[in-house]
Amino acid sequence: MVSPRGAPRARLTDMAPPGPLLPPYGVVVGVLLRLVVYLVAVLYSCAEQLFLKKIIQAFLTSLLVSRDDNKIKKQDMPAICDLHCCKDVPVRNGLIGQKAPSINPERLKDFGEEDYLNGDVKTWEMKIVSRNEELLRDALSCIPQPSSRTSLASCNKLIRFEDISAAAFKIQCGVQKTPCMYSRLSKQYGMDIYLKKEFLQYTGSVKERGVLYLLMSLPQEQQRKGVIVALDSNFSMAVAYHAAELRVPVFVIVPTGTAPARVRTCRDYGAMVISYGTTAKDSQVHARRLAQENGYLYLEEEDSAVYLAGLGTVGLEMYEQVPKLDAVIFPAGGHCGLLAGSAAALKHLNPHISVIGVESESFPVLQQSLKAGHPTEDQACNNHHFYGDVSGVCFGSNSLQLTGKLVDKVVAVRSLAFREEDILISMLRLLEYERATVDAEGAIALAALVAGKLPELKGKRVAVVICSGNLELYLLQQCIARALTLDNRVCRFSLVISDCPGDMSKLLEILAREEARVLDIKQEHTFVTSELFTVEVTCTVETRDKIHTSQLRNALLERYPRTAWTER
Repeated sequence: MVSPRGAPRARLTDMAPPGPLLPPYGVVVGVLLRLVVYLVAVLYSCAEQLFLKKIIQAFLTSLLVSRDDNKIKKQDMPAICDLHCCKDVPVRNGLIGQKAPSINPERLKDFGEEDYLNGDVKTWEMKIVSRNEELLRDALSCIPQPSSRTSLASCNKLIRFEDISAAAFKIQCGVQKTPCMYSRLSKQYGMDIYLKKEFLQYTGSVKERGVLYLLMSLPQEQQRKGVIVALDSNFSMAVAYHAAELRVPVFVIVPTGTAPARVRTCRDYGAMVISYGTTAKDSQVHARRLAQENGYLYLEEEDSAVYLAGLGTVGLEMYEQVPKLDAVIFPAGGHCGLLAGSAAALKHLNPHISVIGVESESFPVLQQSLKAGHPTEDQACNNHHFYGDVSGVCFGSNSLQLTGKLVDKVVAVRSLAFREEDILISMLRLLEYERATVDAEGAIALAALVAGKLPELKGKRVAVVICSGNLELYLLQQCIARALTLDNRVCRFSLVISDCPGDMSKLLEILAREEARVLDIKQEHTFVTSELFTVEVTCTVETRDKIHTSQLRNALLERYPRTAWTER
């Protein structure tokens, strides 16, 4: 059927139903889900902040409550903090090169846990696990409390290996771990000699080990009051240095005749040096009086367990540095703390190691004390500064008991084979072969080998402790000159020649032919008892050794039969 003309046709598009008036259902659901998640996140964040705030407040409250209890166990922590806060700081001799800012004395008690470094607060804790803490507490019980102001009382307890281990751990950042090196002297004496060079410590003495452990073990109250020492010795110098490094007030009382270099050295370390009296006894009496009046702790070299444990760390180091040791030689004498403490460590690690002590025949203090069974004072002791602790009196029964129990041999000094000349020659050998300038105390251990007192050590591995190198300059020249004479390397002779031209040149030709170096030559014309027109010539020459000296003497006697040699 055809529609009438002119009538418009209906379109299919115009007949479609109208579109929806609301958004799709899925879009609405997505928006609602996002809104819910956002609200949950906001609520969770607020709850978390409130919960963390409560936890932090509770944690801080618990720290404040337990802070006072923790301080009781850390009376010596200022020293420990100083020794362990050295990771990013320049270190000198194992200690902090730059000191911390000054601390108000009223606030020292707060520094048991805290150490202020450049405005930051760092908390340090240390605990020795197992039995070492109990053993160290036993050793510290020998230290007098602040009420004991006179002296450091000796402890009658024999030290054990655990005490020495605790000492080694505590002083490891305060002293040098000195080398124990193979010596060129080994071929000359027919054995493998290893030299433990303790004279390389900052103050030039092994006494630093015992002194540092002693000072670190003092109660904090006593560290704040200070310590005082008397006499001019290696012990006093070690106390002056380490007390100043630990910020402990230190006073050194010395006689008025003390060498200016020693006084200057102690002052450079940071100690207050006072010259008083003309004798050592005057200085000691004055130091004790000052200690009683001002609350200082008077320190003297005694055989307390703490001090011996610090010295015993030498034995630990030697055992680690030289494997398969057969024998170790220590200086002895009256102050035998190094010998006793190190013997305790070595005998625990290896009972087969021979521990030998050496003392001078002029001061057989240790041998006499061992024979008597108690410390004795040798009447022949010499107060000359050259001998140092070699001539000191035996200062305690603790060291004597350890020596009698653990030391295998103390070199016999009753024959004339071992004299002070062997000490001087030992000093000369160390200067020539090891470039080491040591004093009598440092050279006496090697002197036993120089004198041939230990032939049983031939072909074995031996360690020798060179414990001190504080030799005064004015003594150095005298010791070297005397040692060269005793070693038959400097000799003097006198002869009479005619006062004619050419006779002196003939004498010099003989000396040149025998390769002798002329050190000094003198001519005497007036006070001569020989013939007229003669001159007495005195020559001082240097030779290579005893054989060379004998050859020169024979050559001169052949040409000048009346040659007179000056005996040493």
